[in-house]
Amino acid sequence: MTPLRRHAVLRRVKDITLSTTLTLALLNGAVVLQSCGNNRSEEQTETRFQQGVRTYITETAPGNFKITDEVQAEPGQAGAIVSYFDGHRDTLSVDAAKRLVENDESTRTYLHNPGAYHTHHHNGLANALLWGSLGYMLGRSTAPRYADDERRYSSGVYANSSLYNRSRHVSENVRSSRITRTTRPSGGRSGFFSRMGRSFSG
Repeated sequence: MTPLRRHAVLRRVKDITLSTTLTLALLNGAVVLQSCGNNRSEEQTETRFQQGVRTYITETAPGNFKITDEVQAEPGQAGAIVSYFDGHRDTLSVDAAKRLVENDESTRTYLHNPGAYHTHHHNGLANALLWGSLGYMLGRSTAPRYADDERRYSSGVYANSSLYNRSRHVSENVRSSRITRTTRPSGGRSGFFSRMGRSFSG
Protein backbone atom coordinates (compact mmCIF):
# COMPACT_ATOMS: atom_id res chain seq x y z
CA MET A 1 0.00 0.00 0.00
CA THR A 2 1.43 3.41 -0.96
CA PRO A 3 2.06 5.97 1.79
CA LEU A 4 -0.59 8.26 0.27
CA ARG A 5 -3.25 5.60 0.33
CA ARG A 6 -2.27 4.50 3.81
CA HIS A 7 -2.79 8.09 5.10
CA ALA A 8 -6.18 8.28 3.40
CA VAL A 9 -7.31 5.04 5.06
CA LEU A 10 -6.07 6.17 8.46
CA ARG A 11 -7.82 9.52 8.08
CA ARG A 12 -11.07 7.74 7.16
CA VAL A 13 -10.82 5.44 10.21
CA LYS A 14 -10.12 8.48 12.37
CA ASP A 15 -13.19 10.31 10.97
CA ILE A 16 -15.41 7.29 11.60
CA THR A 17 -14.12 6.99 15.19
CA LEU A 18 -14.68 10.71 15.83
CA SER A 19 -18.16 10.53 14.32
CA THR A 20 -19.05 7.52 16.47
CA THR A 21 -17.74 9.24 19.61
CA LEU A 22 -19.80 12.36 18.90
CA THR A 23 -22.91 10.30 18.22
CA LEU A 24 -22.50 8.38 21.49
CA ALA A 25 -21.92 11.61 23.40
CA LEU A 26 -25.08 13.15 21.94
CA LEU A 27 -27.10 10.04 22.70
CA ASN A 28 -25.79 9.93 26.26
CA GLY A 29 -26.69 13.60 26.67
CA ALA A 30 -30.21 12.91 25.47
CA VAL A 31 -30.54 10.03 27.93
CA VAL A 32 -29.31 12.23 30.79
CA LEU A 33 -31.74 15.01 29.84
CA GLN A 34 -34.58 12.55 29.53
CA SER A 35 -33.67 11.06 32.89
CA CYS A 36 -33.67 14.52 34.51
CA GLY A 37 -37.02 15.31 32.92
CA ASN A 38 -38.50 12.06 34.14
CA ASN A 39 -37.24 12.67 37.68
CA ARG A 40 -38.86 16.09 37.71
CA SER A 41 -42.18 14.78 36.38
CA GLU A 42 -42.21 11.95 38.92
CA GLU A 43 -41.88 14.29 41.90
CA GLN A 44 -44.89 14.10 44.17
CA THR A 45 -46.06 16.55 46.79
CA GLU A 46 -47.88 15.19 49.80
CA THR A 47 -49.76 17.34 52.28
CA ARG A 48 -50.64 16.46 55.85
CA PHE A 49 -51.99 18.32 58.86
CA GLN A 50 -50.99 18.18 62.49
CA GLN A 51 -54.33 19.70 63.54
CA GLY A 52 -57.79 18.83 62.29
CA VAL A 53 -61.36 20.02 62.73
CA ARG A 54 -64.79 18.46 63.04
CA THR A 55 -67.41 20.62 61.34
CA TYR A 56 -71.15 20.47 61.97
CA ILE A 57 -73.29 21.55 59.02
CA THR A 58 -77.07 21.95 58.85
CA GLU A 59 -79.26 22.19 55.77
CA THR A 60 -81.49 25.09 56.85
CA ALA A 61 -83.58 24.97 53.66
CA PRO A 62 -83.43 22.66 50.64
CA GLY A 63 -80.02 23.21 49.05
CA ASN A 64 -78.91 25.81 51.62
CA PHE A 65 -76.20 24.68 54.07
CA LYS A 66 -74.73 26.53 57.05
CA ILE A 67 -71.96 25.64 59.51
CA THR A 68 -73.50 25.49 62.98
CA ASP A 69 -70.43 24.48 64.99
CA GLU A 70 -66.73 23.63 64.67
CA VAL A 71 -64.44 21.93 67.17
CA GLN A 72 -60.72 21.16 67.08
CA ALA A 73 -59.97 17.49 66.47
CA GLU A 74 -57.10 15.14 65.80
CA PRO A 75 -56.41 14.82 62.03
CA GLY A 76 -57.67 11.24 62.04
CA GLN A 77 -60.96 12.37 63.60
CA ALA A 78 -61.47 15.31 61.23
CA GLY A 79 -64.49 15.50 58.96
CA ALA A 80 -68.03 16.83 58.80
CA ILE A 81 -71.35 15.83 60.34
CA VAL A 82 -74.20 16.96 58.09
CA SER A 83 -77.83 17.26 59.22
CA TYR A 84 -80.17 17.41 56.23
CA PHE A 85 -83.46 19.24 55.89
CA ASP A 86 -85.40 15.96 55.68
CA GLY A 87 -84.08 14.87 59.08
CA HIS A 88 -81.39 12.35 58.17
CA ARG A 89 -77.77 12.73 59.20
CA ASP A 90 -74.51 11.85 57.50
CA THR A 91 -70.85 11.75 58.54
CA LEU A 92 -68.23 12.64 55.96
CA SER A 93 -64.58 11.73 56.32
CA VAL A 94 -61.96 14.14 54.99
CA ASP A 95 -61.56 11.97 51.88
CA ALA A 96 -65.31 11.85 51.24
CA ALA A 97 -65.61 15.61 51.73
CA LYS A 98 -62.68 16.16 49.38
CA ARG A 99 -64.30 14.06 46.67
CA LEU A 100 -67.49 16.06 47.00
CA VAL A 101 -65.60 19.37 46.72
CA GLU A 102 -63.61 18.16 43.71
CA ASN A 103 -66.74 16.97 41.88
CA ASP A 104 -69.04 19.93 42.54
CA GLU A 105 -68.92 22.44 39.65
CA SER A 106 -68.72 25.46 41.94
CA THR A 107 -65.89 24.35 44.23
CA ARG A 108 -64.07 22.55 41.42
CA THR A 109 -63.91 25.91 39.63
CA TYR A 110 -62.27 27.47 42.69
CA LEU A 111 -59.67 24.70 42.89
CA HIS A 112 -58.68 25.06 39.22
CA ASN A 113 -59.55 28.67 38.34
CA PRO A 114 -60.14 30.88 41.42
CA GLY A 115 -60.72 33.98 39.28
CA ALA A 116 -63.88 32.48 37.76
CA TYR A 117 -65.25 31.07 41.01
CA HIS A 118 -67.55 34.00 41.87
CA THR A 119 -69.83 33.22 38.92
CA HIS A 120 -70.35 29.65 40.18
CA HIS A 121 -70.67 30.27 43.92
CA HIS A 122 -73.74 28.82 45.65
CA ASN A 123 -74.87 27.89 49.16
CA GLY A 124 -74.61 24.13 48.67
CA LEU A 125 -72.86 21.57 50.84
CA ALA A 126 -69.60 21.65 48.85
CA ASN A 127 -69.18 25.37 49.51
CA ALA A 128 -69.89 24.99 53.22
CA LEU A 129 -67.18 22.31 53.33
CA LEU A 130 -64.68 24.37 51.34
CA TRP A 131 -65.08 27.69 53.17
CA GLY A 132 -65.20 26.38 56.70
CA SER A 133 -62.06 25.46 58.65
CA LEU A 134 -62.15 22.00 57.08
CA GLY A 135 -61.56 23.60 53.68
CA TYR A 136 -57.80 23.79 54.24
CA MET A 137 -57.73 20.01 54.48
CA LEU A 138 -59.71 19.78 51.24
CA GLY A 139 -57.42 21.88 49.03
CA ARG A 140 -58.24 25.50 49.84
CA SER A 141 -55.26 27.79 49.32
CA THR A 142 -53.34 29.35 52.18
CA ALA A 143 -51.75 31.98 49.92
CA PRO A 144 -52.07 35.56 51.24
CA ARG A 145 -53.43 36.80 47.90
CA TYR A 146 -56.66 34.91 48.58
CA ALA A 147 -57.33 36.75 51.86
CA ASP A 148 -60.23 38.72 50.35
CA ASP A 149 -61.90 35.47 49.27
CA GLU A 150 -61.45 34.16 52.81
CA ARG A 151 -63.40 37.05 54.32
CA ARG A 152 -66.05 37.25 51.60
CA TYR A 153 -66.96 33.58 51.29
CA SER A 154 -66.03 32.12 54.68
CA SER A 155 -68.18 34.55 56.65
CA GLY A 156 -71.19 33.56 54.55
CA VAL A 157 -71.12 29.83 55.29
CA TYR A 158 -71.44 30.17 59.08
CA ALA A 159 -74.84 30.33 60.77
CA ASN A 160 -73.98 33.66 62.43
CA SER A 161 -71.13 36.15 62.84
CA SER A 162 -70.42 35.08 66.42
CA LEU A 163 -69.74 31.51 65.33
CA TYR A 164 -67.63 32.76 62.41
CA ASN A 165 -65.46 34.87 64.73
CA ARG A 166 -65.05 32.03 67.21
CA SER A 167 -64.10 29.60 64.45
CA ARG A 168 -61.25 31.82 63.22
CA HIS A 169 -59.06 30.37 65.97
CA VAL A 170 -59.81 26.80 64.88
CA SER A 171 -59.30 27.73 61.25
CA GLU A 172 -55.89 29.30 61.93
CA ASN A 173 -54.75 26.26 63.88
CA VAL A 174 -55.60 23.99 60.95
CA ARG A 175 -54.06 26.32 58.38
CA SER A 176 -50.78 26.78 60.24
CA SER A 177 -50.40 23.05 60.92
CA ARG A 178 -50.18 22.16 57.23
CA ILE A 179 -46.95 20.44 56.19
CA THR A 180 -46.01 19.66 52.60
CA ARG A 181 -43.53 16.99 51.63
CA THR A 182 -41.98 16.60 48.18
CA THR A 183 -40.80 13.08 47.35
CA ARG A 184 -38.45 12.22 44.51
CA PRO A 185 -37.74 8.90 42.79
CA SER A 186 -35.15 6.63 44.43
CA GLY A 187 -31.68 7.70 43.42
CA GLY A 188 -32.63 11.38 43.50
CA ARG A 189 -32.25 13.76 46.38
CA SER A 190 -34.22 12.91 49.46
CA GLY A 191 -37.56 14.57 50.10
CA PHE A 192 -37.88 17.59 52.31
CA PHE A 193 -40.48 19.08 54.61
CA SER A 194 -41.63 22.64 54.11
CA ARG A 195 -43.94 24.09 56.71
CA MET A 196 -46.87 26.01 55.32
CA GLY A 197 -46.48 25.40 51.60
CA ARG A 198 -47.51 28.64 49.88
CA SER A 199 -48.01 27.41 46.32
CA PHE A 200 -51.61 27.15 45.13
CA SER A 201 -52.36 23.56 44.35
CA GLY A 202 -55.81 23.78 43.14
